[in-house]
Amino acid sequence: MDLKEQFEQAASDSKSLSDRPSNETLLQLYSLYKQATDGDVNTDPPANPFDFVNKAKYEAWVALKGKSKDEAMKEYTELVNKLKG
Repeated sequence: MDLKEQFEQAASDSKSLSDRPSNETLLQLYSLYKQATDGDVNTDPPANPFDFVNKAKYEAWVALKGKSKDEAMKEYTELVNKLKG
């Protein structure tokens, strides 16, 4: 199975994990997924300063700037596999 197929399988598997990951892990999954699918951040930060959830998601994605899509796919797949046990 190539990297893209493994990534797509991991994305599917992430929706049916037996335990809900911590918020920190969820942010990591989100940012790796966005980096793998969209590349570097290409949107403006949330305009509402009290939108803490979207601000945290945006900042987690910004932190991965420069990471290749392939590397993000690999890390995302590894993280999901680790969460599956």
